[in-house]
Amino acid sequence: MMQSLLSAKTCVGMLSPVITNSEERSRRRMMQRVNCRNSRNWRNVAVSCGSGKNGNEGIGASEGWNSGSFLSPSHNYAILKHRMEIAAKSEFYEEAARIRDSLKCFEDEVPVLRLRRLLKEAVADERFQDAAKYRDQLKEIAPHSLLKCSSDCTTLGIRVQVKSVYLEGRSESTAEEVYFFEYKIRITNNTNRPVQLLRRHWIITDANGKTENFWGIGVGGEQPAIFPKSSFEFSSTCPLNAQNGRMEGNFELIHVDRVGPRAFSVDVAPFSLSLLGDGDDGEII
Repeated sequence: MMQSLLSAKTCVGMLSPVITNSEERSRRRMMQRVNCRNSRNWRNVAVSCGSGKNGNEGIGASEGWNSGSFLSPSHNYAILKHRMEIAAKSEFYEEAARIRDSLKCFEDEVPVLRLRRLLKEAVADERFQDAAKYRDQLKEIAPHSLLKCSSDCTTLGIRVQVKSVYLEGRSESTAEEVYFFEYKIRITNNTNRPVQLLRRHWIITDANGKTENFWGIGVGGEQPAIFPKSSFEFSSTCPLNAQNGRMEGNFELIHVDRVGPRAFSVDVAPFSLSLLGDGDDGEII
């Protein structure tokens, strides 16, 4: 299992959306509104990321899809949110707005989303006893759901920023219940001395309480040198056998402006790997 996880954590290039004409036509045709007001059976919406027999892709109603296409409300929410982001990036703003409105109907049906909303409202109203109750309930049903999908930490002048996202398409392409997450990292050298990253160490814990440690040489297939006031960025992926988890670790670096330098450790603060995200759409990197 560890070997398969290690092989899955190979570094991938930075991802940027590439929209083709066929994708535009397909998305306009297949992205349909999940209307809570007009349909009591919203849970039966089928979501498909791959190409069906008719060659189309995207979001469609249950008609024409087999039973294997039906997903949990949590998974449907994650996929709809991903489609909304694609529509917005493609400047299909009306479609993005419709999907945004559709997402609201999941908030009372998915326990994590409902408790997050209640917690936020309780804090805003200074009902802290209620807020503590909702927080404890969240910890019980989704242990890492209160952790952000991003982190920002500085150690000895080296800043490490992380942002994780759920990889919808890759997760659905696997036969087993494996969820893939991408994490993007920016390492900034805010010191006056050049450094080199030699090794990495990750501690990964899933929602089932399973913790694994991974060590490796460098990041992204290299041991980058980072000069003063400059940054290095890379992306990689992490598979989980649960819909959420957490990840943290450290990098081992050395100063390269002198002979025989002593290695030092730079922390990567904990961040969440969550199918539902954390409700924060802001970019940290």
